Amino acid sequence: MGAEDDLTPAQKTLAQRKQAQKTTSANGTPARRGRKPARAVEPDDADEGIEASDLDLTGLTSVVGYTLRRAQMAVFEDFSARFATLDLTPAQYSVLLVISDNPGRKQSEIARVLGIQRTNFVVMLDQLEKRGLAERTRSATDARSHAVFLTKAGTALLGKARKLQAAQEEDFASLLGPGGRDTLVALLRKVARID
Repeated sequence: MGAEDDLTPAQKTLAQRKQAQKTTSANGTPARRGRKPARAVEPDDADEGIEASDLDLTGLTSVVGYTLRRAQMAVFEDFSARFATLDLTPAQYSVLLVISDNPGRKQSEIARVLGIQRTNFVVMLDQLEKRGLAERTRSATDARSHAVFLTKAGTALLGKARKLQAAQEEDFASLLGPGGRDTLVALLRKVARID
């Protein structure tokens, strides 16, 4: 009789999990319980050159959520390329814009309105402060909260960013045709329940 026979079923399960975590497959990844180890994908195994037109996506392309997400991905990819020289993410740009248009507001208000979790917003503001783009000061009306302002450097960077954003909007307007951009924005505002 081995030591394992004296264990309760829960203890056996825990011991098996610990053993599985210790065991690794040939490619260095943890072994998957009850299945063959995952095979590393070699570069020649990749499906290079596969286009969306090569697969039947008709079940997805008429779904609002799918097309909306793919459109968001395309917009964010374009944004990232345009804003790379400014080192700004879409969320950071949004925060700078809202701070500029609402100087002195509480950081909790800005986070809530933009739909950013409070802890994530604090981290983002820390990053913007380290870059010298924004600053927090104690609120004059509530000592427990912080008012947020742009610095001169933040205002200057936002000016450059607004020009890039305007160019992006013009390009989307051209892509969507006369009235298309405005119609799209109006429809998206309905979906997002903005206003």
